[in-house]
Amino acid sequence: MQGWSLIQVWALLSISLSCQSLTDPNWGPIDSRPLPEWFDRAKFGVFIHWGVFSVPSYGSEWFWYYWQKQKLTPYVEFMDKNYPPGFSYADFAPMFTAEFFDAVQWADLLNDSGAKYVVLTTKHHEGFTLWGSQTSWNWNAVDVGPRRDLVAELGDAIRGRTDLRFGLYHSLFEWFNPLFLEDEANHFKTNKFPSKKSLPELYEIVNKYRPEVLWSDGDGNAPASYWNSTGFLSWLYNESPVRKTVVTNDRWGLGTICKHGGYYTCADRYNPGHLLPHKWENCMTIDRKSWGFRRNAELRDFLSIQQLVQTLVETVSCGGNLLVNIGPTHDGQIIPLFEERLRQMGQWLSVNGEAIYSTKPWRHQNDTVTPTVWYTSRPEQSLVYAVFLTWPKTDSLILGAPSATAGHSKVTLVGYSEPLRWQAMGKQGLLVTLPTFNLNQLPCQWGWALRLHNIA
Repeated sequence: MQGWSLIQVWALLSISLSCQSLTDPNWGPIDSRPLPEWFDRAKFGVFIHWGVFSVPSYGSEWFWYYWQKQKLTPYVEFMDKNYPPGFSYADFAPMFTAEFFDAVQWADLLNDSGAKYVVLTTKHHEGFTLWGSQTSWNWNAVDVGPRRDLVAELGDAIRGRTDLRFGLYHSLFEWFNPLFLEDEANHFKTNKFPSKKSLPELYEIVNKYRPEVLWSDGDGNAPASYWNSTGFLSWLYNESPVRKTVVTNDRWGLGTICKHGGYYTCADRYNPGHLLPHKWENCMTIDRKSWGFRRNAELRDFLSIQQLVQTLVETVSCGGNLLVNIGPTHDGQIIPLFEERLRQMGQWLSVNGEAIYSTKPWRHQNDTVTPTVWYTSRPEQSLVYAVFLTWPKTDSLILGAPSATAGHSKVTLVGYSEPLRWQAMGKQGLLVTLPTFNLNQLPCQWGWALRLHNIA
């Protein structure tokens, strides 16, 4: 093992031990592990997609694949028009400079957004790592481009300045890695790529950065047995330094999504609109068309703050967490539009956070009469929250789901001190009279929450 680092040795030993200790590749013990409570309480996180794809910043973070593999006309023409003949994707790496990346500035913004956790891409399907990966010589941010450990910088700033949980995204496969392509050609009967590349990276980032979210992605159409996902997760949950607090998603091999792992993602931008029996997360993008930064994006491609608040409320009402994605530029800037959306979310949550954080789904998710009303609850405090997304023209709001009792039930508007007048509508239903405000007197914009106390 001459020339091998201690991290490489540890990674291979960990893989070997995990493979030996797991004689039955059974998901049962892994799926039955209780989800750490912090994750359900958090409700809202920020996803960050950043990598070499941020340099061309055209079309999608799948730029390399669309250009070189699928040879899609817009991508081929973009390269022919703007770059010299023979220019390769690897030539973009030195241009991934991150000279304006300020981890402290990012951490403060993320904290101001109201998010409770952040997930940073350590490596997307292009294979370029944002740390000095021991298995990614000259295709990582320490050896080329920024020549900085971007993962460590952000992690240190997050943990040093905020209470956010620090999470890491990692792609299992890589589009053009020769080892993966060899295994793929062998119908995954060989496993050179996971044993020499993907698994050592996973052990490395867990041991080095101790993430509390490990967001796996990109199975490459290979089964979980090829990735030794159960072996790795057994180690993660039972032996790793984050075994008590770490949460994982469901993307650990072909067929595992929405079926195995910690919490379910089911699909990108997944928003079922109803309560699910298993904890889930809606991972989605402010830019509808891309996870990475796009220079060719138009204003209409970005979600408005009203749409983001609506998505958050719907997601939490149905028992999910919302993970909102932004894509920084190649030089490390979070563009003003992304910054504005994050700050607006923080403003809204600074008023209405009690109706979001640490809440539970109620017996109704959506109101039975007024469709723009969504419910959350705090059973231990006998509280139900009715979040309405449109202020009624008559200043009266009809709620069809709750049942209230005169002298026992109470209705207030979050962010407003005076109790509200209400009237029962038979055995079930309320007519709530809202305060008459001018625009400057509203406690917030984009959505409001009624606090219903002692509602049956």
